[in-house]
Amino acid sequence: MGLWDKLKAELIDIIEWLDDSSDTIVYRFERYQNEIKNGAQLTVRESQAAVFINEGKLADVFGPGRYQLTTENLPVLATLKGWKYGFNSPFKAEIYFVNTKQFRDQKWGTPNPITLRDPDFGMVRVRAFGNYSYRVTDPAKFIREIAGTEKEFTTDEIAGQLRTMTITRFTTAIGKSGVAVLDYPSSYDQLSEFCQKQLGEEFKEYGLEITKFLIANISLPPAVEEAIDKRSSMGALGDMGKYAQMQQADAMRDAAKNPGGGGGFEGMMGMAMAQQMMNMNQNQQNNQQNNQGYGNMPQQGTPPPPPQMSQYFISVNGQQQGPFATMQLQQMKASGQFTPQTFVWKQGMAGWLAASEVGELAGIFLSATPPPPPPPM
Repeated sequence: MGLWDKLKAELIDIIEWLDDSSDTIVYRFERYQNEIKNGAQLTVRESQAAVFINEGKLADVFGPGRYQLTTENLPVLATLKGWKYGFNSPFKAEIYFVNTKQFRDQKWGTPNPITLRDPDFGMVRVRAFGNYSYRVTDPAKFIREIAGTEKEFTTDEIAGQLRTMTITRFTTAIGKSGVAVLDYPSSYDQLSEFCQKQLGEEFKEYGLEITKFLIANISLPPAVEEAIDKRSSMGALGDMGKYAQMQQADAMRDAAKNPGGGGGFEGMMGMAMAQQMMNMNQNQQNNQQNNQGYGNMPQQGTPPPPPQMSQYFISVNGQQQGPFATMQLQQMKASGQFTPQTFVWKQGMAGWLAASEVGELAGIFLSATPPPPPPPM
């Protein structure tokens, strides 16, 4: 040992830790030969704790403050060393500084979708993510249970274990909540509070306290989100009967503007779709009246619905098209898309027949106005 080393060993120690990181939980103080002198100065800053370990045994723990190390403030270590009347010679001990500040914005998220029973969608899978915060409340227990004798222990080394615990408790929380998927956004606070309470006891086993647990988002599969968007769009349309009537009127107007053009047939198809939507809407209204006990009787002051017009399928180049109402077939006849030789079929017919052979349709091809009678002789 050189002269400077000898002089250094005689100097009074100053034991402290200046933390320049944001993720260090435990730091082992490095000092010359691990020897501590009588009267050494120990400085423990706010959000810190100092833990003394002697020959593998956990001894004294110091909170924030400035200390001059003597047998009076090292009672456990003094007992382990067998000091009765103080100590004058250096002794060896390991000193671990524990960071007791809050470690915030720790991420958690479900690695795989969670399958749930939902009253609206039946079986549904959800994903979720968020963050949480924690701090060390029992430095001795944390070192004994988690950190051990590592020189430096960071949040990354325990992140996996804590993240698994949070995901497990979150899965249990939403499984027991009975909250419908569509009501999750209004229940984030309750679910977060439940998870934090459940995690409290488990964190305490490691000498930790979970100070905050937050759910940032619970998401549905894309197919379910698309179905919700469609349902919202249908609700925005309002009265489906009026919407169908408007679509039918627009189709008839377009067909009238271009009776012989290529858009006439597309207009007829639009009219057919609109007619089907109107029929569906009327059927829904009838069903609602039946459920309310009105049967098929119209309400007082309201005329009964008009009789349903016959609708025919047509054969064009061997392909079935339709169904079309009689009024639509009249428009198609004007544009040359429907002729007496066009084969037609409707519900109740035994097979396909030429339009001229169907009595209900034969009148479409007759002249609208008969010639005037000859003058009297």
